[in-house]
Amino acid sequence: MAEESSALGGAATAAEASSEERIFVATQWQLMWWRFRHHRLAMASAVVTILFYLAAAGADFLAYSDPHESEALRSLMPPQPIHFFDEGGFHPHVYALVGKRDPATMKRVYAPDPTQKIPIRFFARGFKYKFLGFVRTDRHLIGVEGARAEETIFILGTDMQGRDVWSRLMYGTQISLSIGVVGVALSLFLGILLGGISGLYGGVIDTIIQRLIEMLRSIPSIPLWMGLAAALPRGWPILRIYFAITIILSLIGWTTLARQVRGRFLALREEDFIMAAELAGCSRMRIIFRHMVPSFMSHIIAATTLAIPIMIISETSLSFLGLGLRPPAISWGVMLQQAQNVQTVAITPWLMIPAIPVIIAVLALNFLGDGLRDAADPYG
Repeated sequence: MAEESSALGGAATAAEASSEERIFVATQWQLMWWRFRHHRLAMASAVVTILFYLAAAGADFLAYSDPHESEALRSLMPPQPIHFFDEGGFHPHVYALVGKRDPATMKRVYAPDPTQKIPIRFFARGFKYKFLGFVRTDRHLIGVEGARAEETIFILGTDMQGRDVWSRLMYGTQISLSIGVVGVALSLFLGILLGGISGLYGGVIDTIIQRLIEMLRSIPSIPLWMGLAAALPRGWPILRIYFAITIILSLIGWTTLARQVRGRFLALREEDFIMAAELAGCSRMRIIFRHMVPSFMSHIIAATTLAIPIMIISETSLSFLGLGLRPPAISWGVMLQQAQNVQTVAITPWLMIPAIPVIIAVLALNFLGDGLRDAADPYG
């Protein structure tokens, strides 16, 4: 019995020693991953974020209706819930909507007719598009065989112009999420470059960059958007105007990351490996991007993840106010412009649906960023 206990104790000790040895020889990315995967909320948020970007990539496939096709007779139709079972079997369908005049308001209202069942088909044919930008096809996730989906299916209802809300929501996801990535990528580059130069060189260069950061942080964003919206050429396409504004705002949004990078560089520039790189004749740019930046890349990833939801909120709020994207462009903020009227929201609450993905995406990205920030310090 004593021998068995001794053997079990020896095995446990060996396992602990093996685990400690694995930690000691692990790379920075391995340590970060081991800690991150124990953060359940961050892992769930990572899955949600991936699903959002997959939906953005496959927006054409998920949308069953042309997002720009409008019809006055289909204005403000309510959502049609999908019924998946019928007569004891799996037969997805929706009930047809029958319109009539409300004698009190004289407005056209719609009600489902259970006697008219519209069968839904998966991977059905619809409007033509290029999947991922180069594969020409007309297959969609759902549709109706023998009829046009634009005239029969309204899963999330229609807006004032009779355009399908679900299809527009898919295309809005594509634009809103991609704009956040573009703006953050530019801010990331400028923040690392200027923050690294400020922290590594010091002296007059550091003073100039820090004063520039303070000046940029003092400029209010809303008046800047208003001025840019009025100054950019009206002949430009809507997307070009918005990307131009996004780039200009990114030139201002790098300041927070630059200060974080500067603080890290001030702590690292006296380390032995930096001294060795300087003695070996490495240039300043090589020291910044090949030696110093990789040493805290995990922190930069966490900061980037937390910056993307800020860009999404900015796009949504400014487009909602009419300072960002404008129709015919499609984004979450543009879709919410029709929900500015309180009476409209009370009568047609489905026009507020685009606010739901905004909330979910921002929360998921924030939780993901928190998890990455915690995992970035594996020894903490």
